[in-house]
Amino acid sequence: MIYELRTYVAAPGKIDALNKRFVDHTLAIFERVGIEAVAFFIDRDKPDHLIYLTRFQDEEHRQKAWATFGDDPEWLEVKRESEVDGPFIVDREHVILEPTDYSPLR
Repeated sequence: MIYELRTYVAAPGKIDALNKRFVDHTLAIFERVGIEAVAFFIDRDKPDHLIYLTRFQDEEHRQKAWATFGDDPEWLEVKRESEVDGPFIVDREHVILEPTDYSPLR
């Protein structure tokens, strides 16, 4: 198993809309395309930062799932409709994590 930690910096005033889009649409699409959402967080010191953790079988699975998500017609429509007044995310970062042999997540 590998994990991916993603951090999204929301555009000013867009964090609530970003969270709502995850709840209303993105999580179901994740599940359908094989992206397992493990946890979501808001940074207490930076409340416009959405941080989340996903899990994949291996790197090939991760790449395929994200490619499928990026090309998904439902996702493309949801993104287009929700961002008519501008994008929700102004910056993003992602880190691929591999649990140590002694990690409970292994």
